[in-house]
Amino acid sequence: MSKQSEIIQIFSETGALSQQISGFRPRQEQLDMATAVEKSIKNRTALVVEAGTGTGKTFAYLVPALLAKKKTIISTGSKNLQDQLFKRDLPAIKQALNYTGKIALLKGRANYLCLERMEQVKYMGLVGDKSILVDLSKVQKWQISTQTGDLSECSTLPEDSPILPQLTSTTDSCLGSDCPHYNDCYVALARKKALAADLVVVNHHLFCADMAVKESGFAELIPDAEVIIFDEAHQLPDIASQYFGQTLTSRQLFDICKDLQIVYRTEVKDMQQLGVASDHLLKMVQDFRLLLGEGNQRGNWRDLLRQTAVQKGLEILQEKLDFTAEVVKLALGRSQTLDSIYDRIIAVKKQLTRLADTSITGYCYWYETFNRQFGLHITPLTVADKFGEQMANQKAAWIFTSATLEVGGNFDHFCQRLGIQQAEQKVLHSPFNYAEQAMLCVPRYLPSSNQKHTLQQLAEMLLPVIEANKGRCFMLCTSYFMMKGLAEYFRANSSLSILLQGEMSKVKLLDHFIHEPHSVLVATSSFWEGIDVRGEALSLVIIDKLPFTSPDEPLLKARIEDCKLQGGEPFNDLQIPEAVIALKQGVGRLIRDVTDKGAVIICDSRLVNRPYGETFLKSLPNAKRTRDLTKIVDFLKELQN
Repeated sequence: MSKQSEIIQIFSETGALSQQISGFRPRQEQLDMATAVEKSIKNRTALVVEAGTGTGKTFAYLVPALLAKKKTIISTGSKNLQDQLFKRDLPAIKQALNYTGKIALLKGRANYLCLERMEQVKYMGLVGDKSILVDLSKVQKWQISTQTGDLSECSTLPEDSPILPQLTSTTDSCLGSDCPHYNDCYVALARKKALAADLVVVNHHLFCADMAVKESGFAELIPDAEVIIFDEAHQLPDIASQYFGQTLTSRQLFDICKDLQIVYRTEVKDMQQLGVASDHLLKMVQDFRLLLGEGNQRGNWRDLLRQTAVQKGLEILQEKLDFTAEVVKLALGRSQTLDSIYDRIIAVKKQLTRLADTSITGYCYWYETFNRQFGLHITPLTVADKFGEQMANQKAAWIFTSATLEVGGNFDHFCQRLGIQQAEQKVLHSPFNYAEQAMLCVPRYLPSSNQKHTLQQLAEMLLPVIEANKGRCFMLCTSYFMMKGLAEYFRANSSLSILLQGEMSKVKLLDHFIHEPHSVLVATSSFWEGIDVRGEALSLVIIDKLPFTSPDEPLLKARIEDCKLQGGEPFNDLQIPEAVIALKQGVGRLIRDVTDKGAVIICDSRLVNRPYGETFLKSLPNAKRTRDLTKIVDFLKELQN
């Protein structure tokens, strides 16, 4: 039997999936995708496929990948999907196909408990910071029985526990094979399993970090792969550009100071000047953070560096690092950790020198601040050359899939950003019956967006619709200002349960939303994608505005300038395609299953009165359309009967 006819058989009504997996229904779109993936694997070619919600794209790429019996890497956009693939989808398919190959899950090192760090945290808790001891004891209890060391499995530990970053290593701080715990190291163990496996599930961050740096100890995995599949591929260009640039964060500097203190107190107690150098450096890092301004912000580093105070601050920071390096140099050879810290200081000095010279073109220089932390970044404006080169050099099947890749009928924007050439392209529309199941409304009489009263008027307009639907609503906002303002108004004027992003973890929020009837979740970008709420818990999605990234956002601003220099038209070439993909993600939260029904309201009249509105509408599912909110209320009430 040929592979293709085998695939047709597996996906048929009498096939392995129907027999083995409860609730499985054959879908033509899924079969079309599976045969395209099979062809791409066989010919080692590139494939870009948009698979609308409900296509069942995960099974469509997993079946041909397992049947091919080739070394395969599957990369996902989020750790959630990574876990779902590894713990739910893969075991089901593996069993249905009697697959006997080895499968492994590999995450970035920040997900695994570092035994050396745990020792240090225990020591710090005993000598000073007692507040960490409660969380530490939870981790120690869990550590006795864990096979993987993956901290997300430690269910008693809150996912926002401040102890977490202290318990993991970074590429900088890891001692590698010199670590006393190396034989039991969870990161090393996960990598070993990944190297020996036939199929490895990673995420885009890990894939790009390795592709860019080739030094994370995982580099030997990619070259062996014959099949590389990216799910949630729409996120890949942005993630890749982070890794092909450089980043210096306050955490790197704070970690150096903290590690110096630990070494001084435990291994080289006679070197008091280590403690002094560490204190001075820490103070300077804190002072430098103050120079970058208050609050959470992102801005242009080139502009900021023109300020004399910032220039001076950078120079003093470099001097303090020089001084610290000289002190550490005196004790080289006395402690493995100290030798490693010395290398880290030299690396940071190089980064600071690079950050001080903003004259190199083709990069965006930007900074961000949050609470007491900061990050300084140099990001390339395009990764097309680097990514395209990797694809050209590695003769593998490269498969890119997502529910949102095409814009206005083509994949040009996505392929250009990653340098993908000569790929087969496929758009598979959702098998869901949107014309019957959903209604889309761009309301008339929307308040104009630059008015002072926009928020109040919008809230007054939307609340009756939300009330009529008894909650069961996602209110997706494009700004924190709008999110907080709308949540405040709804809480003051409604008895519905109003859940607000940031007030508890994402997992808890979703749990409350699904189990508390009459809930409204008000959120920003992190709930626009990757959220899967099926059934009656969600039947209304409201979007406050078209999700254009602010043109002041430093990365976009730099890409706009670059696009102009190349003779392009930034609004059409960059801003519209990216907003279309983001809008498709937001709208995609509504219909997640064959029986789901509901309405989407997009509060932005540009969809109907600007020429480019057509590009957005053309990219959305073919739901019934109206401009009359009363029709939405009637439609939603009908669903409740």
